[in-house]
Amino acid sequence: MAKTSTNLDENVASSLSYVLGWVTGLIFFLLEKENKVVRFHAMQSIIVFGALSIIGAIPFIWTVGWLIGALGFVLWIVLIIKAYQGGIYKLPIAGDLAENWSK
Repeated sequence: MAKTSTNLDENVASSLSYVLGWVTGLIFFLLEKENKVVRFHAMQSIIVFGALSIIGAIPFIWTVGWLIGALGFVLWIVLIIKAYQGGIYKLPIAGDLAENWSK
């Protein structure tokens, strides 16, 4: 497994990019300068969980907030597992944006 600028294995750094949502995504995106897989996962984390944070803050959506929270939790678990397994797991729309913006 490839090492990263943070001296972690690529799959570990990629999965850690999702652990605290967009916050750890931002941290790993700023710290990682060379590894494209880690930068992709970090940017995808920023996009997905940043969007969920913004959507969750909209007052009229609070009525379905539990549903957004449950779906976000499942997505969070899936993304951590897929990143740890290695490679790139690209979500629709967010994955395309992350691929373009992480270069």
